[in-house]
Amino acid sequence: MNSAINKCIKYEISVPSKEEMFMFPVPKLCSIERKLSRLRCSDEERQRLMASHAPFGELFTDHMVVAEYTKAEGWHDFAVTALEPFSCHPATSVFHYGQAIFEGLKAYSQPDGSLAAFRVEKNAERFIASAQRMAMPPLPKEMFLASIQALVETDRKWVPAGFGESLYLRPFMIARESLLGTRPSSVYTFSVIACPVGNYFPNGLSPVSVWVSTDYVRAVRGGTGEAKCAGNYAASFLAQQQAREQGCDQVVWLDAIELKAIEEMGGMNLYFVFSENGKKKVVTPAPSGALLKGVTRDTLLTLAGDCGYHVEERRIELDEWRDGCANGRISEVFACGTAAVITPVGRVKSARGEFAINDGKSGEVTMLLREKLLRIQHGLDADPYSWRVPLVGVGD
Repeated sequence: MNSAINKCIKYEISVPSKEEMFMFPVPKLCSIERKLSRLRCSDEERQRLMASHAPFGELFTDHMVVAEYTKAEGWHDFAVTALEPFSCHPATSVFHYGQAIFEGLKAYSQPDGSLAAFRVEKNAERFIASAQRMAMPPLPKEMFLASIQALVETDRKWVPAGFGESLYLRPFMIARESLLGTRPSSVYTFSVIACPVGNYFPNGLSPVSVWVSTDYVRAVRGGTGEAKCAGNYAASFLAQQQAREQGCDQVVWLDAIELKAIEEMGGMNLYFVFSENGKKKVVTPAPSGALLKGVTRDTLLTLAGDCGYHVEERRIELDEWRDGCANGRISEVFACGTAAVITPVGRVKSARGEFAINDGKSGEVTMLLREKLLRIQHGLDADPYSWRVPLVGVGD
C-alpha cells in the first residue's frame, strides 16, 4: 500500500435537501482530505509515460478520490488518496448482484493554462438518476463536482495539452456490503480515477465499420438502458465479440421488440445526416426508454442547430438507413460520446448484407461538428451556453 502525506484541502460541500437524497439520509457538511502518494511519478517519468500514447484507459494518474456510505452516516470520509487496490470480502455484494454505476467525463487544458470540465453538471445529474434506478444512495451534485475538482487539482500535471487530448475521469459507485441475501447493499464506496487520453479508437479518425446485431439486444423499455450501470456493458461484450468476428469495429443495437429501429452503437449514440433539396438535416434516434441519453448527444442537438442544420429526434429503422445510403438521402453517419467525441461510420454489415456510407469516407458535417465541439471544450471558441466549468486556475 502506498504511504501518503496528509494534507487538508478546502472543498466545503453544502448539505443537499432531503428531496435530492430521495429515501437516503442527508450527509453532514464535509471537506475533502488530501493524502498525497509518496510513490507518485517524477516529472520525467510522467512525461515519458504520457509520451508513450498508451491505449485508451490503460494509463492512470497517481491519485484517486474515495468516499464511503453507510445508512447511519450517509456519505462521509471523502479523500484524495494514492491510487491503490480495494480490499473486498468474497461476499461483497457488487460481485454477486452487480450494483455498480459509473460516469465518464473529461478535463481539458485551456489556452491560459487553466483546466476546465465540460457540462459536468449533466454527468452529476445522470449519476443520481443511475443510482436511483439501481437502488443505490444518490451522491449529491455538490459532492460529485467537488470530488472531480479535487482530483484534477491534485493530478493537474497529468492533463495533456494537445488539441483533442484530455484527462478522462471515471467516477463510479459500487455496493460494498458482505452478504449473499438478495437485497440492496447498505454500504457503498464512491471513487474517481483518471487517465490521460487521446483518440479512443486505435485508427484515430478513420471511419469505423459496424455489425448490426439481431441475435442480442442492449436494453428494453423499463429495464436499465437509461442508467449507466456496469451490467449494461457486460451484456454487450458478446455482441461486440461477434462484431469483431465479422470483421467490424463496433456493434449497432436495434430495438428489443421488433429488431427494426436503430438505438445505439456500442456505448455511443448515433447521428444520421440527411441531404434533402440541397440542405442538410441532422437526425438522431429519439429516446425510447432503452437508450442512454448521452451528454455529447444532447450537446450536438444544439451545436448542429447553431451551424444552420435542421435537427430532428425520431425513429430510424435499419431499412431506412440502408435505402438512404443507396439513394443518397443519407450522406453521413457518425457516433458520439465522451470517450470518442465524434467518430464517422463508414461501413455497415448485417446478416442481410452490407453497404457503405459516403464511400467509406468521413463527411463534412461530421468533421465540422467534431471541430466545433473540441474548440469549445478546449477554450478556443466562445462558450455561449456556459458549458465549460472551470476546475483549476492558472498557477493554482
